[in-house]
Amino acid sequence: MVRTPARSPVRPAPGYVAHESSYVDEGSRIGQGTRIWHFCHVMAGATIGRDCNLGQNVLVAADAVIGDRVKIQNNVSVYGGVVLEDEVFVGPSVVFTNVATPRSAVSRRDAYVQTRVGTGATLGANCTIVCGTTLGRYAFVGAGAVVTKDVPDYGLVIGNPARLRGWMCACGVKLASGATATAPAEAICPACGARYRRAGAALAPLG
Repeated sequence: MVRTPARSPVRPAPGYVAHESSYVDEGSRIGQGTRIWHFCHVMAGATIGRDCNLGQNVLVAADAVIGDRVKIQNNVSVYGGVVLEDEVFVGPSVVFTNVATPRSAVSRRDAYVQTRVGTGATLGANCTIVCGTTLGRYAFVGAGAVVTKDVPDYGLVIGNPARLRGWMCACGVKLASGATATAPAEAICPACGARYRRAGAALAPLG
């Protein structure tokens, strides 16, 4: 019996690592320490920062921009026009769009609408982010939500369509005094002790 030599499950590249089943096109930009797992495709023109983790079956399209330390779970397509800032968490099967009124027979490649997800935000499993929306820093989108409007910094949204239902600490714990859709004048995280104050329609950290 002839044994086929075992192949390494990952192939190293300058500064990052990609599984052998994935395609990383020339012309993409990928930061040091990033890991790309099974059956992913990073297209030419895509930008991925440092120390990111792309789970199984992730597409990063041309002109998509991903910051540093972003985690993307399985079965996510990050289309052109989508910007994920640093430390964003994207749950499994999250859906992004980039055209507001798509038609199969009409090319709208010049009509992509930008979607921006702020630093530290969390997108729960199976949620849908409609293009043209901006999700603030440390915003939290519940599983299965359909986001059709902007989400303020530290805002918690759930449902279809997604509605503001509370406020989240940067550490990922719901703020005890921020259980309503109106930003509280002041809030203290029951877990880490971080303090926040109202800043217009959103919250801002104190100190």
